[in-house]
Amino acid sequence: MAAQKIAGTLSLEDIQEIKAALQIIEQKMPFLIVLTAQERRKLFKMGDKSLAFVNNSVNAAQSNPEIFPASFDIEEFIRDYQLATTLSELLILIRQLSEQVDDTLLVVGSEAMLGSLTVYDYVKIAAKKTPGLKTVAELLSDRFKAISKGRTAKTSGS
Repeated sequence: MAAQKIAGTLSLEDIQEIKAALQIIEQKMPFLIVLTAQERRKLFKMGDKSLAFVNNSVNAAQSNPEIFPASFDIEEFIRDYQLATTLSELLILIRQLSEQVDDTLLVVGSEAMLGSLTVYDYVKIAAKKTPGLKTVAELLSDRFKAISKGRTAKTSGS
């Protein structure tokens, strides 16, 4: 990856508008649900091959409605198929956006950490001569105490 530099900001108004837009998306899809891992495992999954199967099944049902019992709701079956295809299309767009947000967050977070490490280095040096900075240096050093304890435990346990 080439060196990335993100120079972006979001105003409070932008953040509020983005959150409002996300709420609108949720409101437009009041049928969304959350499944447990166990529930997810039990369900049929509709991938690309299954999509063709379901599409062909819809065509067969529409062309031959007389072969189905009254208990089989063809219109509901068709609505399920249509919603599944629409949600699949939307999911691709949402995943693309999510990937962009995730990648941008990774780069910006890395930039912030690198900047923080620079600040920490300067504070450690300045704390030796500047009154009051020792407390700040100790506060910043807390980030690394768990890491060094973990390394010591791994080393001594070997």
